[in-house]
Amino acid sequence: MPGNQATQERSWHVDDSQRVGSWRELGSHFGTAAVLAGGVLIGAVNIYLAASLLPTAVADIGGERLYAWNATVFLTAQVVATMLVSRTLSRYGNVSSYLIGFGVFAVGSAVCAASPAMPVLLVGRGAQGLGAGLLTGLGFALIYSALPRHLWVRGTALISAMFGLGNFVGPALGGLFAQFGSWRLAFVVLAVASGVMAVFVPRVLPRSGRDGEHPAEVPLSALVLVVGAAGALSVAGILANKVLMVAFIALALMLVMAFVVTERRSRVRVLPRQTYRAGSALRWVYLTIVFLAAGVAVEIFLPLFGQRMGGLPPVAAGFFGAALSLGWSASQVVSSSARRQRTVRRLRVAGPALLAAGLAMLALLQQRDAPLLLVLAWLPVLLLAGTGIGLAMPHLSVAAMSSTPDKVEGEKAAAAIATVLTMATAFGAAVAGLLVNLGGPAMLNSARYLLLGFAALSALGVATALRADHLARLTERRRESGAEAGDHERHR
Repeated sequence: MPGNQATQERSWHVDDSQRVGSWRELGSHFGTAAVLAGGVLIGAVNIYLAASLLPTAVADIGGERLYAWNATVFLTAQVVATMLVSRTLSRYGNVSSYLIGFGVFAVGSAVCAASPAMPVLLVGRGAQGLGAGLLTGLGFALIYSALPRHLWVRGTALISAMFGLGNFVGPALGGLFAQFGSWRLAFVVLAVASGVMAVFVPRVLPRSGRDGEHPAEVPLSALVLVVGAAGALSVAGILANKVLMVAFIALALMLVMAFVVTERRSRVRVLPRQTYRAGSALRWVYLTIVFLAAGVAVEIFLPLFGQRMGGLPPVAAGFFGAALSLGWSASQVVSSSARRQRTVRRLRVAGPALLAAGLAMLALLQQRDAPLLLVLAWLPVLLLAGTGIGLAMPHLSVAAMSSTPDKVEGEKAAAAIATVLTMATAFGAAVAGLLVNLGGPAMLNSARYLLLGFAALSALGVATALRADHLARLTERRRESGAEAGDHERHR
């Protein structure tokens, strides 16, 4: 009955806004949560570990000309894999999909460890990217399908915090192995860790049904456009010529626009169809995630600023790069406890506002030959900026998952979070490189261009979050009106 359906949709929405499970309750799903978080963590650690190890690897096997392509190959493969999550799940189910992800990542790590030359290392990095992208997308998708609805925000906070944790563990491990010239052993450790995680998958992960006869189709056109955009961004990030850098960023933006047009017209999509419906809040939720995630790109240059303008040793400067991630990871633990819908909406808006304010404040604190006290003042400001990401991110992710009661579309919306995050990171890195180059050669100008530029981008997230909030309220009112009309019609 129409009335019953409307009533169900209304109760579905109210449950989401009022009930939030505890961390202790998430502990009752410890095995599932550990696999989901472990899959994201191993990919996050790999990003920073590889960056620390590559100079040592180049000194051993050569290939300096191909050095910058390590990140390009990894990123492109990661984007491709996040877009194939829905098809992999529908064809192989939860357990086999995770085994594929861990297996591909382990093989890629082993290839890296055994590489006799840089081209072989690039093949290994590509396999690592495929595995990491699949594991990241599966993490968000299985929060939707393997955890109870009231634990979604806790699960999202947990796996999102793994990105920040990877920023600590990755450079520390990479620096340790590089110090002793054991870069191959580091990749062996990654392969072993992936294999150990895979052993636990069949034991702890709930099995799901699979549709081998009718698996989700591959959106080839969209896939090609996104790969092209990711590649253009990666190339832009390694170019020194400003004109060429702007040209490649513009090319990437055009390819993204072409992707959106293709998605709107296509029957087979990467993003859920709700994204392109008039009046839908989902597109604005994804855009807010983009502006928040892109802000993390400033981490790339913070150690450089700490060394050049603050006179810090490399180890100490590295912690400044990790401060943003620390604020992000820690604040999610607190933010995920929010229960009232009004509080959740405020957090979604406050997050990008706090990030923008923190980055703008940090820009004002930049100074040549900065005294130690001023440099130390950067830390609380960075923690404040990172807190903005952590306050909003879990609730934005849950908003995306909750955008539709349809299970297939909901799973696609959850998996798409990983694609959005990966693309936002790529855009952020390219724009960061452009802003630093525009401010050069003066380091102070580069720092201010970077921080103020990303403060402006983060401020756009406030506008998109407010728009998403407005549309969500309109949708809620329509559901309630429809439910009341249905009840009235049924009792006539």
